[in-house]
Amino acid sequence: MRYDIRLTMEFAYEGQSGGGRHAIRVLPRSIDGVQRLVAGHVDVAAKPAERHERLDFFGTDVVDFAYDAVDGDLVYHARARVERAARRIDLASSASLAGLPGELAKCAALDALAPIHFLAASPWIAPDAAVARYAREVAGGRASVYEAASALNASIYRDMRYDAEATDVNTPLGEAFAERHGVCQDFSHIMIAGLRHLGIPAAYVSGYLRTIPPKGAVRLEGADAMHAWVAAWCGTELGWVEFDPTNDLVVASDHIVVGYGRDYGDVAPVRGVIRTAGSQTTRQAVDVVPVAQDQERP
Repeated sequence: MRYDIRLTMEFAYEGQSGGGRHAIRVLPRSIDGVQRLVAGHVDVAAKPAERHERLDFFGTDVVDFAYDAVDGDLVYHARARVERAARRIDLASSASLAGLPGELAKCAALDALAPIHFLAASPWIAPDAAVARYAREVAGGRASVYEAASALNASIYRDMRYDAEATDVNTPLGEAFAERHGVCQDFSHIMIAGLRHLGIPAAYVSGYLRTIPPKGAVRLEGADAMHAWVAAWCGTELGWVEFDPTNDLVVASDHIVVGYGRDYGDVAPVRGVIRTAGSQTTRQAVDVVPVAQDQERP
């Protein structure tokens, strides 16, 4: 599939704004054999004092903006064309849950997506006793890593309620799990915490979701916004497999990856600070549009 992605992020400030810096992570990445960024760029309506483009440790595209002062609101626009293919998954090649520690012990890689980076607690995903118990009950007895991850993915979808008003970006995963509600960030953090408790490396994935609901069906949660899901390391042979617990899916060609990280903090679309007084409001609009293969410009 080929998509054009259009994203607008608007930050409206009540008072006068001084200087500041923002790091923007919104451009899709290229992944060998799975996803290719054809073209993409990020612009801002204000004139920045500095602009710098780079890759972070995990290989995510980052655009850094610095401002001496902000005259009015900040509005970021991102445009991208990306090609995405579904990955074929050979379930028989998944490591067994019992044999995974041995495979991890033999894995000496330290590159950006090496499983060792995604085993321990991280700033936004602390160990939680209730989530650990839940993961053991749901997935602990499964034969393979893939089966364990798939079971936890389905169970979180069944037991959690999607509610965009129930949590915010700073809600601890334990609180969202206790109340059994939240958004894609909460669903993903809970699944990652459960997988890591089982000894399965798990990464947080940020990106976009395109949905086409059947006639009369409810549109998938996460449409028309940036989305989050989970990558689980299923052993040396099968590698990383991506799951969407918000929608009980194994990721295919409708999920477009922006970046991987240990948790939301590593791939937040915007990080930084602006000196200002008063309140701030934000607005985000996303459009993911399939395009014909013969169209040339995003």
